[in-house]
Formats: sequence, structure tokens, C-alpha cells
Amino acid sequence: MIRIYGIRNCDTMKKAFTWLDSHAIAYTFHDYKREGIDSTTLADWVARVGREPLLNTRGTTWRKLPDEARRIDADADAIALMQANTSLIKRPVLDTGDGRLLVGFNADTYATELTERR
Repeated sequence: MIRIYGIRNCDTMKKAFTWLDSHAIAYTFHDYKREGIDSTTLADWVARVGREPLLNTRGTTWRKLPDEARRIDADADAIALMQANTSLIKRPVLDTGDGRLLVGFNADTYATELTERR
């Protein structure tokens, strides 16, 4: 089963939901703004795709962090920062259930990874 992680009211999330619904792809949603996210899940994601693709460094949450918090020397630092500030996790994160993890929304990538592999 596909599981999509993010924040419900995010515009990019809305695009992903619309795409999944219009292609009749079943999914469950985890709102990490409301439900939080555990460090084990974040560590798994970092191991699968690296910390750079997961860390949202373009948003206001990142810009508001003090300089010392933005100096990330290890994966554990990134994981702790994302867990404490879930807005720092790029959205959406889509776990396909078969080992693939898609970060961000791109309709072409979703088409290739989710519909052509069925």
C-alpha cells in the first residue's frame, strides 16, 4: 500500500492528492504536522535517499533557523532537526511500499513510478 507523508494544507500535497485520486491509486496519508514523525522513519528515509533531498532548505522555517542549526554535519543532526521541525521535510514523501521513496511531487515521475510499474 502506498503511504504519502506531508502536511494536508500544503499546495504541493494537494497536487499529489489530486494526481493520485485522478489515477485511482489507493494510498494512506500521514500528516506529520498533526501526528509527528518518528526518528526511525526519518533514519530509514535518509538511508534510502540521503538527507539533502529530504531537507527543505527553501522555506521560511529553514530561513528562520539560527546559523548554527543550519550547519548539519551528520545524518543524525538532520534527522533531529526534521523531527523537531516537520516543516523542514520536503513534501510530499511517498513510500511506494516496494522499496521506492519519492520525494517531492512531479507528475511525470509519478506516472513512471506508479502507473507504468503496475
